[in-house]
Amino acid sequence: MLKLAGVKKTDVVYDLGCGDGRIVVTAAKAYGARGVGIDINPERIKEARANAKKNNVEHLVRFEENDLFEANISEATVVTLFLLSNINLKLRPKLMKDLKPGTRIVSNTFDMGDWKPEREATVGSPDDIDSYLSHHLYFWTIPAKK
Repeated sequence: MLKLAGVKKTDVVYDLGCGDGRIVVTAAKAYGARGVGIDINPERIKEARANAKKNNVEHLVRFEENDLFEANISEATVVTLFLLSNINLKLRPKLMKDLKPGTRIVSNTFDMGDWKPEREATVGSPDDIDSYLSHHLYFWTIPAKK
């Protein structure tokens, strides 16, 4: 997801529904990017903070226990999602309203309805016995405001 988004050190990566924080931690560790993870579940936030500490990236990341529909995401230059299609569709107006033009969005497995992705990629092993390990990724860029 981070590779498809073209993450750089200058990026601020937001993972909405961050779970254990692995995307944000990887963005910090592998690319030197700053990151913010948002999850409504306090246990996942606890795990994410422990993950950041274990990987020595606490100075680059933070995790918020928050509703992703209420959170301030305006600082993001990259947003990653692994949410169901109906959540992506409900979130789309917020992304369009809150994010700056040029912000990159990558969704794991689930698209955004009639908003056609600019790029798609499949990672994992779609042709072997472990096809359940493969994931289809979708990439969009927030367009210029009208």
